Amino acid sequence: KDQLQLLRLSATIKRRPSTNSIQKRKNPEEAKRSFRKGIARHNDYVKISVPESKVSRLPTEWWKTAIAFFYAAFNLVLTTVVITVVHERVPPKESSPPLPDKFFDYIDRVKWAFTVTEVNGMVLVAIWLVQLFFFKYKSIACRRFFFLIGTLYLYRCVTMYVTTLPVPGMHMNCAPKLQGDTQAKIQRILQLISGAGLSINNSHLLCGDFLYSGHTVMLTLTYLFIKEYSPKSFWWYHLVCWLLSAVGVLCILVAHEHYTVDVVVAYFITSRLFWWYHTMANLQILKCSPNNYLTNTWWNPLFNFFERNVQTSVPCSYSWPITWASACLKNPCKKYSMVQNGNEK
Repeated sequence: KDQLQLLRLSATIKRRPSTNSIQKRKNPEEAKRSFRKGIARHNDYVKISVPESKVSRLPTEWWKTAIAFFYAAFNLVLTTVVITVVHERVPPKESSPPLPDKFFDYIDRVKWAFTVTEVNGMVLVAIWLVQLFFFKYKSIACRRFFFLIGTLYLYRCVTMYVTTLPVPGMHMNCAPKLQGDTQAKIQRILQLISGAGLSINNSHLLCGDFLYSGHTVMLTLTYLFIKEYSPKSFWWYHLVCWLLSAVGVLCILVAHEHYTVDVVVAYFITSRLFWWYHTMANLQILKCSPNNYLTNTWWNPLFNFFERNVQTSVPCSYSWPITWASACLKNPCKKYSMVQNGNEK
């Protein structure tokens, strides 16, 4: 019976003229009148309330940022320990002269150049901290910065330890070797940490931390973060920061404080790690793609831990860090979709 009823219904539908054919037979004036009548029936706004999503696509998760901070701090302290150990293995410059370097063959040493490097580095770090203070999603940016700086210095520990290069210039004065004095080594480690590893405040008198350049890492990484988390229209701002970074890196070589290979390797590892990480973080499809070969990196589990709940790219949004939170609490945002009729202006 059901099949017979379906057949009869389909036969009646076939015999009826289609709505499109009826509309085609209508006079254009009649169609306009019917359209105006339809508009007149709905002569008001239709407010459709869209509920707020409970799950944020850019969660702060400050506890993950704290873990990333301790990860970076641990690797920075480990770097000072490795520098102290490697310093004991550096051959004397009298018996092992500096290796040939093409840049040194053409450019003579300038004494004050390394001071320019460290001043530029401190200026870039200060600019990044100020920018980060007003950045809306500072927890995510901090987390990424801490993870990358920690990973880069972990790589640096490995390269320094496995291959000890002689000093790059006869001008370098290395502190005397301690020959197993553990207490004195601990004091040197604390001195390096307190002075942030800078030569400008006489806290870095150890040799052996050549491959690769830590100053190049900081100059390159701070510039990349400044550029990534600032509006693209600020080309003048990016240009000034790039000049500070480029001049700082160049002055490392002019001062003959590092071999050219130290600077090249530092720039290559820093820039590639930054671009790989942000490519995976900004393209959500790569996080679960089986064809993403970047998931074979050893730090991919850490990446998944830090970026699991970040579901979109971080926008360049800035706000006052104190008043922004209170304003959101006082003015909760309710989203409405309004359908406006043709007569409303």
